[in-house]
Amino acid sequence: MNKAVLQYLHPEHVEVEIWRSDKLEVPRGLSSELDEMWSYVGKKAEPRWLWHAIDHHSGTVLASVFGRRQDDVFLQLQELLAPFHITRFYTDGWGAYKRHLDPAQHTIGKARTQKIESKHINLRTRIKRLVRRTICFSKTNHDA
Repeated sequence: MNKAVLQYLHPEHVEVEIWRSDKLEVPRGLSSELDEMWSYVGKKAEPRWLWHAIDHHSGTVLASVFGRRQDDVFLQLQELLAPFHITRFYTDGWGAYKRHLDPAQHTIGKARTQKIESKHINLRTRIKRLVRRTICFSKTNHDA
């Protein structure tokens, strides 16, 4: 609040709205982080992508789709998100997001996608199938 400006304003021209910080999304609309991660079944030449969206504040998964890294798969995810009436999307710079999200509602950058990136790290750590084979190692490699 700018107290210096308030000294010069007439009280009738000032409107104050007070909200709890955890309830701010109610009047402003839901914000979501979108991202995709890949894995493969059988051959690395045929990767499959998990596209999903989480609530920016709570980290709750809102929707997910499996498929290729193509626009039509993103459009399926976007269709699943329609009932949530999301007003702000946070993504990386992948082209499908730029082509299909309204620029006024879309923020690109890693600063606002930390929760979804953290979920990806946790998935890769806990589900070894999602980790590249060159990173995984067997117990027999370490037995002396």
